[in-house]
Amino acid sequence: MAIEQMAMPQLGESVTEGTISKWLVSPGDQVNKYDPIAEVMTDKVNAEVPSSFTGTITELVGEEGQTLTVGEIICKIETEETETEEAPKREEEQNTPSDTDANRQGKNQSNKARYSPAVLRLAGEHGIQLEEVEGTGAGGRITRKDIQKIIDSGMQQKSEAPAPAAVPTTQQAPKQQQKQAPAPALSAGDIEIPVTGVRKAIAANMHKSKTEIPHAWTMMEVDVTNMTAYRNSIKDSFKQKEGFNLTFFAFFVKAAAQALKEFPQMNSMWAGDKIVQKKDINISIAVATEDSLFVPVIKHADEKTIKGIAREITDLAKKVRNGKLTAEDMQGGTFTVNNTGSFGSVQSMGIINHPQAAILQVESIVKRPVVMNNGMIAVRDMVNLCLSLDHRVLDGLVCGRFLGRVKEILENIDEHTSVY
Repeated sequence: MAIEQMAMPQLGESVTEGTISKWLVSPGDQVNKYDPIAEVMTDKVNAEVPSSFTGTITELVGEEGQTLTVGEIICKIETEETETEEAPKREEEQNTPSDTDANRQGKNQSNKARYSPAVLRLAGEHGIQLEEVEGTGAGGRITRKDIQKIIDSGMQQKSEAPAPAAVPTTQQAPKQQQKQAPAPALSAGDIEIPVTGVRKAIAANMHKSKTEIPHAWTMMEVDVTNMTAYRNSIKDSFKQKEGFNLTFFAFFVKAAAQALKEFPQMNSMWAGDKIVQKKDINISIAVATEDSLFVPVIKHADEKTIKGIAREITDLAKKVRNGKLTAEDMQGGTFTVNNTGSFGSVQSMGIINHPQAAILQVESIVKRPVVMNNGMIAVRDMVNLCLSLDHRVLDGLVCGRFLGRVKEILENIDEHTSVY
């Protein structure tokens, strides 16, 4: 017999931690390799974690609702395999100052200054200078356990200083306000709804976007009368031939992808001391369930036809609603297009999907009286396109030209446009 340790896996690009939202097993349960054992939530995806071994669950190290860094132990499994040469090797690695310890001492400190919200909060509350803490996580990252160990040992600095310099004031302020704000009083009939792991991740990501990104906003109205008539004239035959719907949203995503190719500055991200302009055009789309919001990605959208984009929208939406979305489906987005019009919205300001630099909100198509070029009034199909932008990366000039180009593309779609 051997006791194997299951670690928190990396469930997505740049993901450094995950929250155990639900255990699917209990101590004593028999599991096979690749059987799902837990549901883990990150700021990018909610996914099932498969077992790496066949055996018996002996201990659930991580608790439901607990956030662990990638590589931290989440559970232990007793396997039926005999001890191999790897077992003493692992024991030796644990008891001997090896490469892992060397990395902590300076060989690999790439994540030393990357602090999770939980680490920042604990350090701030107990006056711990993070730059003086030795991290045991991957790349020297400081984990909650590192901070808790210092707190438990009584070694934290006893200082009247409000907070260590390592804690950014932009992150401190909201937390201080939250601590000062009293809980709302409950009246008869009030219902307290527990915050799920997915909702916590959404809240954390939205808070990060709004506190770190200086948002600006602009809107442009577009006459899509010809596009609407064209889509309505072919939607039935398209559905019969292809087996899925040709939605209006596919036309908007295609127009945005085409305009991004012409205005690559819009396809950029803020990276502290530089701006990264992405080569691939990967469009994130928002898909909502009853209590969650997921943002899967259409990869290389500029290379796809309207039909190809419509198929991807259908497939990704099905994955979200069937709980089949994978980490790969959520990775690599460079720009977001959000179909707020599906809820009847006619104007909205979207929160940018960090670390992207912009989000385009496509509102409802509504019939409105419009003064035409000849001075006559006509009823036209109009839609508002609302663009939120990161003003560190983008200025009004390029955003106005980009939005104007999207408008031009959409207003020139008619019966001569091919969806293939």
